Amino acid sequence: MDDAQQSAEIDTTVPHSARIWNYWLGGKDNYEVDRVVGRQVEEIFPGFVQVARMTRQFTGRAVRHLAAEAGIRQFLDVGTGLPTADNTHDVAQRIAPDSRIVYVDNDPLVLVQAHALLTSAPEGATAYVDADLCEPQEILKAARETLDFDQPIALMLMGILGHIDPYERARDIVATLVDALPSGSYLTIVEADDTHPAFVESMRTYAESGAVPYNLRSPEQIRGFFAGLELVEPGLVAPHTWRPEQQNEIGSSEPIPGAGLAAIGRKP
Repeated sequence: MDDAQQSAEIDTTVPHSARIWNYWLGGKDNYEVDRVVGRQVEEIFPGFVQVARMTRQFTGRAVRHLAAEAGIRQFLDVGTGLPTADNTHDVAQRIAPDSRIVYVDNDPLVLVQAHALLTSAPEGATAYVDADLCEPQEILKAARETLDFDQPIALMLMGILGHIDPYERARDIVATLVDALPSGSYLTIVEADDTHPAFVESMRTYAESGAVPYNLRSPEQIRGFFAGLELVEPGLVAPHTWRPEQQNEIGSSEPIPGAGLAAIGRKP
């Protein structure tokens, strides 16, 4: 399917999570319907843009840790969203040019811009899979065309599991993906939790907008995604407190309402 055909499938009358997130990150790949919802959420929870950017910063630190310290050379990034600065392959291949990355998403707008993701260092590779997280076996089948499942893989699920309901189904999907990975692989997750009332209310507004609802989880439920894995220090913490490394990043240990929780787990 070419870009023109994909463009025809993009519904600009309904807000979409990837485009709203793009708006919060200061991107240009969004429509007025997305910006309206983004502003509504911000009115209820003014710190949302800060939270979105902290999440993005955590993603960069996680990939740097996995590539530089854990020696990972393969990444499966599911629910990648729209391209922006420092995508997974950008960060990984700066450290290890031979890194191989598979991106997975099912948004037509992301697919239209997939060429921005498919620029790899000559030594490595990137690929884009048009698939739904609800079909993990399809994701694994497609990923095997680029990744070697006999070698460790980092599975990245960044703010995507909240779109899966109920919780047990989300757990089963994560388990299916992790079970297919070899020993020495890693799972990286960042998810919003349900501990801050204003944030909970902002997500209610988000759901009522027509966008795909985002289900907030308890800290215990988020920890449950890592069952059987060894959490990398400092464990399950707010994203901004997970090994901050730059002065322009928020490294305070003080709680930031709505920041969510993040962790990296290693498969024994």
